[in-house]
Amino acid sequence: MLLKANNKVETNRYELEVVVDADELEAAVAKAYARERDRITVPGFRKGKAPRSLVERLYGASFFYNDAMEILYPDAVDFAVKEAGLELVSNDIGFDLVSMDKTGVDFKLTVTVKPEVELKAYKGLKAEKVKAVVTDEDVDAQVKNVAERNARLVSVTDRPAADGDTVTIDYEGFCDGKPFEGGKAEGYALKLGSGSFIPGFEEQIVGHSVEEEFEIGVTFPEEYHAEELKGKPATFKIKLHEIKMTEVPVIDDEFAKDVSEFDTLEEYKADLKAKLLENREKTADDAVEDQLLTALIDNLVAEIPDAMIESKTDENVQSFAYRLQMQGLDLDTYVKYMGGDKAAFRDSFKEQAEKQVKVRLALEKIAELEKIAPSQEEIDAEYQKLADNYKMTVDQVKAAVPEADVAKDLAVTKAMTFVRENAKITEVDAPAEAKPAAKKAPAKKPAAKKPAEGEAKAAAEKAPAKKTAAKKTAAKKPAEGEEKAPAKKPATKKPTAKKPTAKKEAE
Repeated sequence: MLLKANNKVETNRYELEVVVDADELEAAVAKAYARERDRITVPGFRKGKAPRSLVERLYGASFFYNDAMEILYPDAVDFAVKEAGLELVSNDIGFDLVSMDKTGVDFKLTVTVKPEVELKAYKGLKAEKVKAVVTDEDVDAQVKNVAERNARLVSVTDRPAADGDTVTIDYEGFCDGKPFEGGKAEGYALKLGSGSFIPGFEEQIVGHSVEEEFEIGVTFPEEYHAEELKGKPATFKIKLHEIKMTEVPVIDDEFAKDVSEFDTLEEYKADLKAKLLENREKTADDAVEDQLLTALIDNLVAEIPDAMIESKTDENVQSFAYRLQMQGLDLDTYVKYMGGDKAAFRDSFKEQAEKQVKVRLALEKIAELEKIAPSQEEIDAEYQKLADNYKMTVDQVKAAVPEADVAKDLAVTKAMTFVRENAKITEVDAPAEAKPAAKKAPAKKPAAKKPAEGEAKAAAEKAPAKKTAAKKTAAKKPAEGEEKAPAKKPATKKPTAKKPTAKKEAE
């Protein structure tokens, strides 16, 4: 093969002209014949038995050229890109066949390449780090939360229902003296004071006792979802079957033994405090990194091809779809449930993708300028980590992920470390927390129907959050009582060029 021409046709776009000689074309045609002959019908011959020369006499000398071009194409692209010293950033490669005959092939490729990058600054970037502090009040609040999560419901028979109790009731609603759809249920568990039903409903159950039957009157809100009930008065017949109160465990050494591996409450609190401090430190570190990445983006000068952002957008959508799939929901169902369309959903990932592309370009440029590269030991360790994560052998991972890609990802991670080590980080006190205003619970319909198991809503609520602009984050389950801190992961690899079939056949 020969790279006949290498011309820049526009920003980040190059046209490469490649020539394949007669011997290489002949070898490709022979492979095409061997691959296709069992499907070729020639009168007087069984399938697969007709000689190539006869097939070409019957159907033309160029009969196998298109298949031969498909065979030649992948190696031709790799050869041309390597000879030109370019790095592709898109799978979209233009193809134009100049000529193809027994003397060889001449064709042109139009490729999109990584942009030239300039960084106005990357050393001495400024960031503020919030001091990680954990008070005894913070620890007590965590312990209280754990205690409340371990609370149990205890039946009450010696008093009437009170606010905060969970009652089991039968109810039937009537409007204008007639029952209405969705206004009846039996054995319904309702937490009084939860705001689950329309205003006035729960309040009127307070004070009634087990096995008591009574009526209550309410008025549906003007903004109620059912048109025929908006603003109308209604009567509900109620039968109260059971009252349960929430019993929170006593916070003592026995409680600590029940919820942890520690024998005393003091030890449990000390462990919680250490974990809270560690996680707040991680949160503060992540906030510093986000500031530094934003500063890098602000200092980046580059004409980024749309193809890079589109490719990253698709990658992020596919990653989101995969996470949904792991929860038993497909992307189309999720988008439909959220009330949008697929195009708009994809567009929602573009801003994030653009930031990720810019960060990657900036960090790669720093690695280049500072000659940052991982050692072979670091590369081997990364392969082992990937093998452990994906439950594969190291050899399997190496077959799937080229060492050059692993090395580049590690270099990007090391470049981020370089940026941080050379940044000017100021430690600041955490801002005082303002008390949130109490929110009024929205009015809801009296017959609060639960979604069916496996319904889209349940999966949508569990769907993981989008990745951050700077890097991917892996979900990490915090230990009991801990605050959540994202785990770091290196930036993603560039896409490899797809190998489309030849679009033109020689005459």
